Amino acid sequence: MLQHIPVIVTRFAPSPTGRLHLGHAYSALFSEKTARDSGGKLLLRIEDIDFTRCKSEFEAGLLEDLEWLGIEWNGDIVRQSERGGLYEEALQKLDDLGLTYPCFCTRKEILAEIERAGGAPHGPEGQIYPGTCRSLTAAEREARINRGDPFSLRLDVAKAKEMAGALDWEDAAKGTQIANPALFGDFVIARKDIGTSYHLAVTVDDALQGVTLVTRGRDLLEATHLHRLLQALLDLPVPRWHHHELIEDESGKRLAKRDESQTLASLRAEGVTAREILERLGFS
Repeated sequence: MLQHIPVIVTRFAPSPTGRLHLGHAYSALFSEKTARDSGGKLLLRIEDIDFTRCKSEFEAGLLEDLEWLGIEWNGDIVRQSERGGLYEEALQKLDDLGLTYPCFCTRKEILAEIERAGGAPHGPEGQIYPGTCRSLTAAEREARINRGDPFSLRLDVAKAKEMAGALDWEDAAKGTQIANPALFGDFVIARKDIGTSYHLAVTVDDALQGVTLVTRGRDLLEATHLHRLLQALLDLPVPRWHHHELIEDESGKRLAKRDESQTLASLRAEGVTAREILERLGFS
């Protein structure tokens, strides 16, 4: 008897902050194969909310790279830069629940406060925010906002966790995982410069696009603690996840844009074919 494989909707969601490298190619090919093996869909989402780093020429380049690899996606391309209203609605719901607060701290001030306190616990994204602005009164917050002081919005994680209750999620590679968003402390839910955050935007987008399996690298495994919490607070559907392995260089270091890892464009210029890339990554 043939085993029924649920139809999967997944996505490849690059940020146009540089050219794609082999790690991106693996993730895109992994997502496409996962979708096709179930007769499902692969969506393409451009995560371009960070206007300070995202560029149109990088988006054109990544589309060129995906077409060169032969990757086909379903439906129209979704761009986060065009979905600000959806993120504002989600922020408003969190605010209505009494879970957000403005944070006026600069990075320098946060580090100084941590030093005065003799250090701070470390989370997946570094030292945990000490909660300086959480204790401000409503009057103090209003006065600073009216004065024009720039601020981000943070989520009161302790209060949010109490409201959401116990949470878990299913990872295809690791099984059932217990959500522990406290690992991050009161994380930024909306940056002062872009009005949202990666964590909020991807959670909203995955739900509204009908994603049933989130495929991404294992470097984002810990972020799922936060995304699972946001899903519960915003009453969003819960997908499954598959955090795949990462492509590393000869020294065992994962490929990254900031390290100027060899790009698909440069490999193509050297005469490397798409078929050779697929074979190298195990998708021949």
